[in-house]
Amino acid sequence: KDIYTYEEVLNDFKIVVTIKDENYAYSKLIDLDSNEEFVLVDVDNSNGEFISSIKQIYQDKLKDIIDKCTKEKFINNQTYKVIEYIKNKYNDNIEFLWDKYPNCGVFRHKENDKWYAVILNVKLNKLGLSSDDIADIIDLKITPEELDKIVNNQTYFRGYHMNKKHWMTIVLNDSISDEELFDYIDKSYNLK
Repeated sequence: KDIYTYEEVLNDFKIVVTIKDENYAYSKLIDLDSNEEFVLVDVDNSNGEFISSIKQIYQDKLKDIIDKCTKEKFINNQTYKVIEYIKNKYNDNIEFLWDKYPNCGVFRHKENDKWYAVILNVKLNKLGLSSDDIADIIDLKITPEELDKIVNNQTYFRGYHMNKKHWMTIVLNDSISDEELFDYIDKSYNLK
């Protein structure tokens, strides 16, 4: 039923981690002697040598699980700001459509399924820059008139792997402000 549970014995305790979906994850520590949840690990002001050592073991294990089970798909911090902005403003989640390209996600309109933003990471030399570094980029819809005015092949590019008249590419490396970027996202969203 799409519920994943991980259990592991840690000394006299058992950690249980339950994940239902991207919005629900729960962990608890079970005392094996009493078979009851050891809630003191979640109480901020609980202290003492024993409780502190159990808290540390518990927190270290949770961090280890998170580190092993999650992999950042994107490189640049600005990319995550974009994803958060779109989620908060339009209630749209990024969709990863291709197993072969796990670092390529799209945002689309709910009413017509048309894309308005594509995020992926590419080598910068693919954009014509003299760098083999990999960076996140975003492709956004734009009017041809505005595109012709802003393309400078340093910050703004014609759409990478998209229609070069109606899409632009921006490198998500803080080369433009978040506010300016969000404005272009809004414009792209409204070009249905």
